Amino acid sequence: MKRRTLLKAAPVVAAMAAKAIASGEEPAAQKLEPVTLPKPETEGGKSVLAALKERRTIRETSSKPLPLQTLSNLLWAAWGVNREKGPFDQIGRTAASASNSQEIDIYVAMAEGVYLYDAPAHRLTPVVALDVRAKCGNRGRTLGVEAPVRLIFVANLARYNSAGFDEPGLHNAEIQKSYYNVATGLIAANVYLYAASEGLAAWFHNCDKTALAKDLKLSPEERVLYAQTVGYPA
Repeated sequence: MKRRTLLKAAPVVAAMAAKAIASGEEPAAQKLEPVTLPKPETEGGKSVLAALKERRTIRETSSKPLPLQTLSNLLWAAWGVNREKGPFDQIGRTAASASNSQEIDIYVAMAEGVYLYDAPAHRLTPVVALDVRAKCGNRGRTLGVEAPVRLIFVANLARYNSAGFDEPGLHNAEIQKSYYNVATGLIAANVYLYAASEGLAAWFHNCDKTALAKDLKLSPEERVLYAQTVGYPA
């Protein structure tokens, strides 16, 4: 789908999803179209040191949508491919992971539905045409519900089985927790720095793991970990 077509279609998709939710119907992922993101901009913005100086948690977020280019840049900065050949003859990403297992997936929750970020193709793959943004925050809190983007971090434990190197404890369930929690923290830090560089609000937080795992139809080896809200400051 061309960018112009996507931008015109987005309100229609959102309206369809809202209608389905109101009627109690569970929307199908087929109602969302795959989104090919524009090439990420790798120049511009504030310096790393300036972004570090500005880095902070901003919880109050406007509902103003993020431009597609900004979303593209954000996802690439978070967990994109920055080199074709990284450790163990696999692609390299903008954040590290144990044995380059790349066990973290980013789901992108927006008003019209949820997409999975496909980093090698730099595109968004439809998951479900359902607004799950309320479940991306702490239970009973409405803060951030209308933010344009809420990222959901999911660990896929099966990736450890195909890692290029057996890091100590890579197949130990308890040690895996430290690996995927650290990996998520590194990605979230990238999001914070990009947000600071571009004057965006960012907030890393907990989420309703059980409800999101059900909505996203995750496998037994996938774990919802945390969420991160991104948008313009309110």
